[in-house]
Amino acid sequence: MKKILLFLCCFTGLFATNSDFISQIQHDSLVWAEGRATNIPKYYDSFFTEFFVTWQANGYFAMLAAVAIAGVIAAFAVHYAIVGPKIFSHDHGKVYAFNVIERLVHAIAAVAWVILVPTGVIIMFGDTFGGGAFVKIMQYLHLIATVMWAIVIIPMFLFWAKRMLPAVYDIRWAIMVGGYLSKDKKPIPAGKFNFGQKAWFWVCTLGGFAMIITGAIMYFIDFPIPGVNSEVLGISQIDLLRISAVVHNLLGVACAVFLLVHIYMAAFAIKGAIHSMINGYKEEEEVYILHHYWYQELLEKGKIQKSVFENQYTNLI
Repeated sequence: MKKILLFLCCFTGLFATNSDFISQIQHDSLVWAEGRATNIPKYYDSFFTEFFVTWQANGYFAMLAAVAIAGVIAAFAVHYAIVGPKIFSHDHGKVYAFNVIERLVHAIAAVAWVILVPTGVIIMFGDTFGGGAFVKIMQYLHLIATVMWAIVIIPMFLFWAKRMLPAVYDIRWAIMVGGYLSKDKKPIPAGKFNFGQKAWFWVCTLGGFAMIITGAIMYFIDFPIPGVNSEVLGISQIDLLRISAVVHNLLGVACAVFLLVHIYMAAFAIKGAIHSMINGYKEEEEVYILHHYWYQELLEKGKIQKSVFENQYTNLI
């Protein structure tokens, strides 16, 4: 319990200042609002502007992030206190799950996301702490982590995309929430990756790619000069910036939630699960219980021996 409380305190303590980019867009949005009142300039009067002004000026993006993160953290605390972690035997065989290249790519991606999410939240909550050198450091870290993520996103996608495709048994996994709401241990309908891991994969790869694009737009595109209707693919620059900001913010909230779930599952909900991304091996009982269809696949291909746990648990069909 001490570990999870320490984790929660460290993460929730990472809220700080806003970026110059958001401040600029807020300024442009206010210019639009004033212009609309006098019916000038028409450049700012678009279908998307009012939506952006409402959500950004009222801090709805930040509130959404705060509620989502706080809700997930509260759920973790309740789950850990009531259900607790699943503990699997370390006295039996081990199953080789990830080679050294996969582990290296995952390590770089993990470091990138652990930097991206807190720094992104800090930027989103900028007005609370007033800006300054701190936010600049967070922006630089966010940029560095983005480059790290961009380097590994393609190899990660190529390594695991096939196994991350949906399967019929994923529906059963979702209905029973992977068995995580029960203290009992019984074989779960999942392949090498379960439904939750698959969901995180697609959010972080496809969503992460979209965030790279929208982030690049926000970072590199010039801000428009008021009254000059400069367009990109038929969309004014200011609206392109606003669209990018909205997509980036919403995907950022989703990624923050999924990352927290991923960390909780690997470090707390399944005792020792994180070791598979360090040494490449999963415990035999963990594979038999939590990835039962992968166990059957490995057994059928002759890559592992029949598990002693078949005498203790019932096989899934």
